[in-house]
Amino acid sequence: MENKKTSQIETLKQNIQLVKGEFTPSQASDVIMSLINQKINFHKIEGLQLWERNHKYDQEPLNNRIKELEEEKKIAADFISKMRDEGKNLKITGVLKMTAVE
Repeated sequence: MENKKTSQIETLKQNIQLVKGEFTPSQASDVIMSLINQKINFHKIEGLQLWERNHKYDQEPLNNRIKELEEEKKIAADFISKMRDEGKNLKITGVLKMTAVE
């Protein structure tokens, strides 16, 4: 008898419900900024590791991604600030979609 977890792992696509719910502006800011900052730190560490292995490694793609994420932080902060000013809470739904690469 195959259990549900085993059958889910064997598929080529998976979705993970990372965030789901209604949040105050302060809570939303904590959640969103934490997620984005974590991703930025991931890319910074990845860049350092790649540079340690190869000092000629082109870090431009990683640096560009970090800049994009920093811009997304500003956009999110502005939106959350506007919602705070309007006295509104925010609904956040975040799903990670994973697909096997052939």
